[in-house]
Amino acid sequence: MAGHSQFKNIMVRKGRQDAKRAKVFTKVTREIISAAKTGMPDPAANPRLRSAIQWAREENMPRDRIDAAIKRGAGDKSGDTFEAIRYEGYGPAGVAVIVQTLTDNKNRTAPEVRSAFAKANGALGETGSVSFMFDFVGLLHYKLAAATEEKMFEAALDAGASNCETDANGHSITCAQEDFGAVRDALEKKFGVADSAKLVWQPKNTVPVNEENARILLKLIDTLEDNDDVQEVYSNFEIPESVLASLDA
Repeated sequence: MAGHSQFKNIMVRKGRQDAKRAKVFTKVTREIISAAKTGMPDPAANPRLRSAIQWAREENMPRDRIDAAIKRGAGDKSGDTFEAIRYEGYGPAGVAVIVQTLTDNKNRTAPEVRSAFAKANGALGETGSVSFMFDFVGLLHYKLAAATEEKMFEAALDAGASNCETDANGHSITCAQEDFGAVRDALEKKFGVADSAKLVWQPKNTVPVNEENARILLKLIDTLEDNDDVQEVYSNFEIPESVLASLDA
């Protein structure tokens, strides 16, 4: 459980600005519809729907829009069919990138994702070409005020988590994919609903990049996240503090 990982760079989703809120809401709505369509409309009996609703709350989606999306997914079994497709590839400097999409037209999505990689001097690969460099794990995050570092660590350990890290941004708890539900439920009983709780791709190792490659990679991620079909983007690159300073300048 102990030790400091470099997990801070694994998932890059900006898109929280007001200018991008509509796109984020589109992505969340798709996930809610798909989750409600493939499972029970009750989040207590549908873990995927529960996670989707939590994502919606993170993004401050109005409750009526969440309810409408659930009804859409649960009530219309013929329309709004989205297919989950994972794309994998390499960006500059050999950086691995995983793109998770939810699309109603893969003949549209695949070329757009491939084009984004090509423009970033990268290449789209086959499924499995980079995912072996990652672990698919559960990730939960609590605000720092939720508990002391010691209490959160002990609670996470007792719940079956594999790691718990605390810094100025809060508590980050990771667990095996199969333990995600149990860990989430146990921590909710002690500390309430987490700020974020989802399954993510965590890199086994990270690749430091220089300023030039960092700029290209961030542009690639922005391009991918701007696509309505793209739900999440994960990568294994790490931007050193000295390079971050240059990017912010």
